[in-house]
Amino acid sequence: MAGHPRITFIGAGSTVFMKNIIGDVLQRPALAGATIALMDIDPQRLEESALVVNKLIATLGVKARAETYSDQRKALAGADFVVVAFQIGGYEPCTVTDFEVPKKYGLRQTIADTLGVGGIMRGLRTVPHLWMICEDMLAVCPDAIMLQYVNPMAINTWAIAEKYPTIRQVGLCHSVQGTAMELAHDLDISYEEIRYRSAGINHMAFFLEFEHRQADGSYRNLYPELVRAYREGRAPKPGWNPRCPNKVRYEMLTRLGYFVTESSEHFAEYTPYFIKEGREDLIERFGIPLDEYPKRCVEQIERWKGQAEAYRSAETIEVTPSKEYASSIIHSVWTGEPSVIYGNLRNNGCISSLPDNCAVEVPCLVDRSGIQPTSVGALPPQLAALMRTNINVQELTVAALMTENREHIFHAAMMDPHTAAELDLDQIWSLVDDLLLAHRDWLPGWTQSPVRQAKAS
Repeated sequence: MAGHPRITFIGAGSTVFMKNIIGDVLQRPALAGATIALMDIDPQRLEESALVVNKLIATLGVKARAETYSDQRKALAGADFVVVAFQIGGYEPCTVTDFEVPKKYGLRQTIADTLGVGGIMRGLRTVPHLWMICEDMLAVCPDAIMLQYVNPMAINTWAIAEKYPTIRQVGLCHSVQGTAMELAHDLDISYEEIRYRSAGINHMAFFLEFEHRQADGSYRNLYPELVRAYREGRAPKPGWNPRCPNKVRYEMLTRLGYFVTESSEHFAEYTPYFIKEGREDLIERFGIPLDEYPKRCVEQIERWKGQAEAYRSAETIEVTPSKEYASSIIHSVWTGEPSVIYGNLRNNGCISSLPDNCAVEVPCLVDRSGIQPTSVGALPPQLAALMRTNINVQELTVAALMTENREHIFHAAMMDPHTAAELDLDQIWSLVDDLLLAHRDWLPGWTQSPVRQAKAS
């Protein structure tokens, strides 16, 4: 395409993430003249982000320019690409609520941002804001591509496709490439020598193939080696976070025959097998990091204070490539040079053993025509069956949002594997009621019970 792309970043106050994405973009010569429109509702974080982008531009010596906006529609006007990264309700109060209220019922969680009662609540808080972005995009940049980095990814992607089918969107996560790198490290093999193919739903996709290139150009299946390394105690190796030993996924590999793409701390709460009342032996044996996400939030907030100060005083900012897909998508669409990414989109038959309308994560070809998912066919039946337990929760959360039927929120929680394994029906109803009330300032009005609202006031 002629000229330079206009890239709008909604939620630009996620400064470190924004820096990684924009740093990747500006290192590509074809994109180095881009206009970066930064939008956030927090003026201080917006100012910090603009400072970072301008220092990135200066460090790289490129002709890009940054603009800042507090008005979403103005930021979106004429955009070619829209990157979305925000957390509605933040760590405080909303994440804290998502953990503390369920705890009163004996329901413990690890991350609570994708599935379970925490994921359902986050979906209810988040989707209405994503829909507002879609409304604005239809008005001022209807052909732009939305690169959506917000959790709960599958619920968000599904809800956007359901209500705004003409919006060009892809949900992006780094779990596929991140896990492939981890497994290569566990086996002391160079990531560059690995070939893999993954498919499923976000946070519950599996490597259907995971292979190592041999000297003669052939490929060897690495699954037997991964199982052997786990059985012999050589894998998993310690990772970036000592609280998260990654044993859950290896255990599931021995049961299912395939390795899942999202971390053990996530996977422990997508299934009913690992976090159980009175089974501290399981928590101990698999190293389940309960309350992990709040700990990370606190550490991140602390780290950011120092980071913001360092960015402010630094004359230049070091730019190292990240493992995010955004810049390669923007580059392929803008230049026509093809690339392959893993993206989340409406299924439309790509995975024949999952519902057509659910959101799936599959390999996609990206070129001037946009993002084109590839056909995977049927998954191994045990993998599709496990995914459907999570799809049930996503489907009912989206149904609640689309129809504004409050009952479906309770149905979603009732179908959640971890919640159902721990709580009875009365407890589930009472817990959801309590969460909806606690989050009432962040949720659409239809989510509130007239009776409870009256009592609360």
